[in-house]
Amino acid sequence: MPEIDQHEIPFEGRRNRMQARLRRGIFLLPAMMTSANLLCGYYAVVASVVGTPEDFNHAAKAIGIAIIFDSLDGRVARLTGSNTEFGVQFDSLADVVSFGVAPAVLAYSWGVRSVANLDPGAFRQLGHFGWLCCFAFLICCAWRLARFNVQGMAPGGSKYFVGMPTPASAGVIASIVHAFHVGSPLVDVGSISNWRWSVAWLLLAVSLGSLMTSTIRFYSFKDLPWGKKQPAFLIILTLLLLAVIWNFSEIALLVIASTYAIAGVTLHVVRFFRHRMVSRTAP
Repeated sequence: MPEIDQHEIPFEGRRNRMQARLRRGIFLLPAMMTSANLLCGYYAVVASVVGTPEDFNHAAKAIGIAIIFDSLDGRVARLTGSNTEFGVQFDSLADVVSFGVAPAVLAYSWGVRSVANLDPGAFRQLGHFGWLCCFAFLICCAWRLARFNVQGMAPGGSKYFVGMPTPASAGVIASIVHAFHVGSPLVDVGSISNWRWSVAWLLLAVSLGSLMTSTIRFYSFKDLPWGKKQPAFLIILTLLLLAVIWNFSEIALLVIASTYAIAGVTLHVVRFFRHRMVSRTAP
């Protein structure tokens, strides 16, 4: 018996060390997802600064891939039980780069720089107006993330985000750039070369920033039963949607991003007028 006890002690020690290493590996999984998100954002910034028509499209795709990694890191952390305060803060810093700095630089490079280069003297004010608008987008993104970290999704609850999510706002900008890239089946633009369209583009960036800091509620998809059994037709529809996005990404991604933004604003307006009508009829 004494010999058996002597053999059991080191075995327990090895098992505990193996569990500790496995636990560290589990915590590493969401961190790797967040790092991949940050890498995509950094690449999008570099590609936007280089500024060729192909680079603009690559930057837009990188922001789209960053959105995928951003949605995965939180789910992986919840599934593995590895939620930490460090992970939350790391994710927010990565989001500032991928969904704040990257789309802001892309919006300026794609929508303003080509116009300003046509006549630097005449369009100098447009350049100043452009970087101010894009900086406003970045400030709103950081504001939105800070508010989310402090307040969570309240008062909208787990079903809704309060304010437009930063990935969705960045996705609108990226989807538009991708939809009108060189060789696009829609319109082969490459980059904006008309100052009127530049002004409209910058106003869109400011509007997206305003939506991020607003109190408008946007659906979060948190209540969807992702981990439960689904009917076969729903799986087939999902596969068909993925196939459409893969083959017609310019049109599909633009429609999805725009619909999400417009739907949130539309439902907010409907709720506002419905509340006003109920208040008038209540007395």
